[in-house]
Amino acid sequence: MIRVREYLDARGRNKYRTWFDGLDVSVATKVTVALERIAAGNTSSIEPVGQGVSEYRIDFGPGYRIYFGKDGEQLVILLGGGTKKRQNQDIEDAKAAWSEYKQLKKDTLKQAEAKSKRAKRK
Repeated sequence: MIRVREYLDARGRNKYRTWFDGLDVSVATKVTVALERIAAGNTSSIEPVGQGVSEYRIDFGPGYRIYFGKDGEQLVILLGGGTKKRQNQDIEDAKAAWSEYKQLKKDTLKQAEAKSKRAKRK
């Protein structure tokens, strides 16, 4: 089973959650089902949009989308959501969030390594 997590940016904001919380119940239900499919490994509605970001298309209403990146084979990071109408901007926002995620992860690993080295010297 793939773990699905929401991304908190460097300022503690969660663009995916903000988008999701604004959906009506019928759409939120469809998005939740889509996330269960992602977690189960179903990739039939997924398309890469560039720079490590993918889009899950939900054929309902104005064409809802979920944007995410994969961190390894077992972890999906939710970056945002939207509709076909705002697709280009939503993709750019997701790419920026994914880039930030990777940089924050890299920085955290460097800090952990430095801390480990300091602890070994003591």
